Amino acid sequence: MNIDYSPLPTRMLQAGASFHKPSQTLPQRVTMESPGVDVMTDLTRIVPVTIGPDATIDEANQAMIRRGVRLLLVINDNQVILGLITTTDIQGEKPLKFIQEHRVTRSEILVRDIMTPQERLEAIRYQDVLSGTVGQVVATLKQSGHRHTLVTDHSGDSDRHMVRGIFSLSQIARQIGVPLPMTKIAKTFAEIEGMLAH
Repeated sequence: MNIDYSPLPTRMLQAGASFHKPSQTLPQRVTMESPGVDVMTDLTRIVPVTIGPDATIDEANQAMIRRGVRLLLVINDNQVILGLITTTDIQGEKPLKFIQEHRVTRSEILVRDIMTPQERLEAIRYQDVLSGTVGQVVATLKQSGHRHTLVTDHSGDSDRHMVRGIFSLSQIARQIGVPLPMTKIAKTFAEIEGMLAH
């Protein structure tokens, strides 16, 4: 059966046109009792910033500055996560130690040289995040000693882990409105009020 379809109307693209980007709006203010998901960067709604393992750490640093992030997922050509790299990795002691041990210049250090590899990455299950609070997320970060942690769920019916989200201590601190040092984490409203009073 032959059907004649009428074309849709078209028009010229306007000068200065941009494009839609995935976006997620996190609540500006949360408390330690707020749902944990309120402070999670949801990768089903935000495209993560990634980099390859053979990029230099200076290229990684520039990518973070351009995108306004403090963490990059390190991936291979098949989109498999090999590790992650943070601003702390790049600006901390890791590059200096690598320079001393391998007698190279800073410009020769690659992402793979100082990233945290996949086998050392901890993750929280997404279903636990859904039933958890911001306070529990902060306590998890404090216990791990890391400023970031990943959230995983499963790919369809398979048992393969997929990274669903990212928690960042600095992001949580902005949403709570108080600094969250790794040494002492406020767990109660009284402690938060005390921090705000100072």
